[in-house]
Amino acid sequence: MTQASAARAGKITPEMETVAQREEMDIDSILEGVASGRIVIPHNMHRKGFAYCGIGPDLRIKVNALIGTSSNREDLSLEERKLAFVEEAGCDTLMDLSTGGNIDGMRRLALAKANLAVGTVPIYQAAIEAIEKRGSIVAMTAGDMFETIEKQAMDGVDFMAIHSAYNFDVLERLRGTGRVTDVVSRGGSFLTAWMLHNNQENPLYEQFDRLLEILKKYDVTLSMGDAIRPGSTADSLDAAQLQGLIVAGELVERAQAAGVQVMVEGPGHVPMHHVEATIQVQKRLCKGAPYFILGTLATDVAPGYDHITAAIGGALAGAAGADFLCYVTPAEHLGLPTEEDVKEGVIAARIAAHAADLARGNKQAWEEDRQMAQARVVRNIEGQISFSVDPDKTRAALTAADEHGCAACGPDCAAQVAAEYYGVVS
Repeated sequence: MTQASAARAGKITPEMETVAQREEMDIDSILEGVASGRIVIPHNMHRKGFAYCGIGPDLRIKVNALIGTSSNREDLSLEERKLAFVEEAGCDTLMDLSTGGNIDGMRRLALAKANLAVGTVPIYQAAIEAIEKRGSIVAMTAGDMFETIEKQAMDGVDFMAIHSAYNFDVLERLRGTGRVTDVVSRGGSFLTAWMLHNNQENPLYEQFDRLLEILKKYDVTLSMGDAIRPGSTADSLDAAQLQGLIVAGELVERAQAAGVQVMVEGPGHVPMHHVEATIQVQKRLCKGAPYFILGTLATDVAPGYDHITAAIGGALAGAAGADFLCYVTPAEHLGLPTEEDVKEGVIAARIAAHAADLARGNKQAWEEDRQMAQARVVRNIEGQISFSVDPDKTRAALTAADEHGCAACGPDCAAQVAAEYYGVVS
């Protein structure tokens, strides 16, 4: 029985209990959220023993990290180190986006080592293997796509980004928009080439019921891939994006009716004044399904600093109702991320999520901020380290400072002088 089916039958699962405990919420609220489709708990029924998380409104905003090999970087040990770091740094999920090397081996490594929900984009592997077996991506068959999806589900993948909400109607709308960046989604570009070359509808849309059967069999959460997300702020909220959301909304309703958990991926580049409208439209069209934001990047002019542009947009998106943030590293638009890039991306995304949690009135987030502020006032260095989003960086800075734990102010620290005056510290 899937999480959704159990919830609709009024049955509380261990996963729901875990989420309720982590979120410090009443179990009935989690049960109702899963039953309605507003909350998802990614968990393949073939995979056991990892930290389940809930994604949806009223919960803490979750953060996703990306790892994976490519044709010119196949170092599994490097990806394993990244995996360990993103888990230690507090990410809630990770996705293996491998497009080269031992793709099966990388995925199975992630599933074996990660204490987090693991996601994939199956079209990547199907396309790469089509080149090897058939000579080109456009020679890929519908059977290739669905066989890859089932293979990854059998391995234990918890959620999959699948670009089902992309059909010829959306493609025709895209052609008429005068977009600056056209298709920037890798999965979307593979499918665009395949559809135009073969003059056939996207199988992931046309055979959506076949897809749902596979996902339901293993209780894999569908992450509705955003094949035509805007790749520049100039393209935000254009007709193609909105057409894609309309199709996504129709498919969300079908997935929920079939008992498949589903969330919807959102746009990459969104100027700040478009963020709230983007969230509202998605929530309305997609039946309140959780929104998985890829960024969002608030400007196009900051290569090398896109973890910052994404944190700005992500914080605004989370405050407006987005439920899940995918990190962006400084290497976005420049190249493959290093270990240090991954760290910068994770920390920036976690800061954005926490800031948005505060704006949403999350009690846990507000308590964490209060604890940090109190630790600063009473000069509790270990407390400041433990409450920090980056304990290693905080420890290095505070232990290098004087006994007041503040290299900038020293004995004249305003907070400490005021605290002593009011009797907070001795």
